[in-house]
Amino acid sequence: MKIDVLTLFPAMFTGPLDESILRRARQKGLLELKIHNLRDWAHDRHRTVDDKPFGGGPGMLLKPEPIFEAVESLRREETKVILLSPAGRKLTQAVVRELAGEQHLLLVTGHYEGFDERVREALADDELSIGDYILTNGALPAMVVIDAVTRLLPGVLGDDESARDESFSHGLLEYPQYTRPAEFRGLKVPEVLISGHHAEIEKWRREQARRRTEERRPDLLK
Repeated sequence: MKIDVLTLFPAMFTGPLDESILRRARQKGLLELKIHNLRDWAHDRHRTVDDKPFGGGPGMLLKPEPIFEAVESLRREETKVILLSPAGRKLTQAVVRELAGEQHLLLVTGHYEGFDERVREALADDELSIGDYILTNGALPAMVVIDAVTRLLPGVLGDDESARDESFSHGLLEYPQYTRPAEFRGLKVPEVLISGHHAEIEKWRREQARRRTEERRPDLLK
């Protein structure tokens, strides 16, 4: 998969995307990732990318010209252009699976008071939010999307089953898990997990996943 990111803060991506699973995915050639500075498409000497909104109001808006030029420069026939903003649809595991099936994602990150509306109207194929709260800019949401999507690419996790049996994979939170020792400070691993009865273990896990979801995220069961 190829992912391009359009941002005002390229340095924010240095570090988080160069570690762990993302680093290995890039080294293996499973993820081609490039970070672009939006100001590279501004033509005045101050590299201006924002201006005051018509009609007045606080803050500044990202201008359409540099975003249009950047997207038109980076977009290919198979590209899906995604805006990161609080006004987008909520990112869920189902949406992540959908994105993982794409060939090329172009993530456009917001800042200031957001985008000139013509960017949404004429350029965006989708608009995503990672939650009902406001961040300084769209760099962190873009990293969240990149991480979540990369995990689902074939070969990235080593064992593809890892991504099929975890929280939200089946509409439920993940069941409790334990490792050695079987008893620690008086806290014991449930007997069923060390019984060797795989059918009973699977049944227990399903029950526990549903119980945990009912307690913590009943909205997922609606």
